[in-house]
Amino acid sequence: MIERFYLKDYLSFREIELNPTAGLVVFTGPSGSGKSILMKSILSSLGAESCEASLCESSVTWEINSADTGIENDDINIFKHIKKDKSRYFINNQSVSKKAISGLSSNYLRHLSLKDFSDFENENLISILDTRIQNKSKDIYNIKDEYKKLFIEHREVRVELNQIEEEERKIVELKEFATFEINKIQEIDPKVSEDEELLEIKKELSRKEKVLETISLANSIFDNEHSVNSALDSLDADSSFFDDTMNELRALFDSAEAKFNALEDVDIEEVLNRIEELSGLKRRYGSIEEALAYKEQKIIELAKYENIEITKDELVKREAALSSEVKKLSNLLTALREEELKSFNDDLNRYLEELYLRNAKVTMQDSEMCDYGKDEILVKLNNTELQKVSTGEFNRLRLAILAMKSEFMSQNGGVLMLDEIDANLSGEESMSVAKVLRQLSKHFQIFVISHQPQLTSMGEQHFLVHKSGDESMVKELSFDDRVDEIARIISGDSVSNEAKSFAKELLEASR
Repeated sequence: MIERFYLKDYLSFREIELNPTAGLVVFTGPSGSGKSILMKSILSSLGAESCEASLCESSVTWEINSADTGIENDDINIFKHIKKDKSRYFINNQSVSKKAISGLSSNYLRHLSLKDFSDFENENLISILDTRIQNKSKDIYNIKDEYKKLFIEHREVRVELNQIEEEERKIVELKEFATFEINKIQEIDPKVSEDEELLEIKKELSRKEKVLETISLANSIFDNEHSVNSALDSLDADSSFFDDTMNELRALFDSAEAKFNALEDVDIEEVLNRIEELSGLKRRYGSIEEALAYKEQKIIELAKYENIEITKDELVKREAALSSEVKKLSNLLTALREEELKSFNDDLNRYLEELYLRNAKVTMQDSEMCDYGKDEILVKLNNTELQKVSTGEFNRLRLAILAMKSEFMSQNGGVLMLDEIDANLSGEESMSVAKVLRQLSKHFQIFVISHQPQLTSMGEQHFLVHKSGDESMVKELSFDDRVDEIARIISGDSVSNEAKSFAKELLEASR
């Protein structure tokens, strides 16, 4: 529920703070006082509308899934819309997009001012019907769970079978292609890091002659080695450092000559050709490692193609068995729903009669199989498609559907916001709407703007929106204040004693 709402600087509103209670919350006031503006600002704080208020903020008890949203959940979560140069939205002081705040709010908030068909979506109607069946001790939930598990498994098997059948149509081409790819890589038979080793050999061969020539010229240093030793002896100098240096140099030259002599039998053309072959593989597959991995993948695919008939036969049998079970459970769900449908239709029309509406007709037909069965529920109002009924009739029909859903609700259903749902209704019709809303308020926090005394009197909390000069104000009314406001609604600005008496009677009756 919304526990607190704060608004600052929006059209005729300067600053207001509301502390709504649970249940049915009614807003009344003279025309032009700002009731719809206030409702819009509440919706805006939750991302369901846009407005030019500098700040609108709602403190709500809705739970936030931190893992999904990345927003820390508090006991009270604060949704905020700030408008300066541009609109910005926050949840618990963390900046979020309008889409994100709207998406989170939509789990708990419904605005019944527009023709929103979500309450008439098939899954919602099926859910209400199945809840009624379950409540009559007919275990439809376990049947639904088993059906859904088998339906999903059947769908997965069907997808796998379709893939095999598609592959089967191309099996010859696929086998030829896989074999060609495997042979192409096997003919080259690359080894990991072979390309790096060959490039090193190519580099050494390219400088072999020049290096050996320079070593040959440098070897003349050893011809004067004896003379250097004699000179050091005559100087009484230790010649060991010179001997070590000459030995190290001799070993270095010998090693280099041995390495290059080992390349004598290497055919440079063969090296270049091999490098080109490996380069071709790398251009096609990215690296030698990737080429070898691709070859292994194709070997697995080829084995699969060879065994495809065996796999297909197994899947065909499994698909047929699952299909039979799914159809059997689907038919069982349909039978249970058809049995309950008349009672569903009767109870819906009972609500509609209270709401002074024409009879609705609820029918069920087969549709495409989905994870809750093959049944599609259709609702018409006096044989008129829902798209063609008036907005007032549509919203009262929605209230009837919500009332049916609320009969078995075990927890709070969120917030309903209604803008003048009783407009242009007679007193009896308005009272009928009020009674249904009062019932719904056991499970929903309901904000409603009303111009009728009947609905206003049924409110569990009553706010008056009025103007002082050019500024709009909001005041929570006491019992006596409510008597005066309802009397004003009844008789206009010139409040009569009869109007006050009737207003008091309405309020006391609603208690």
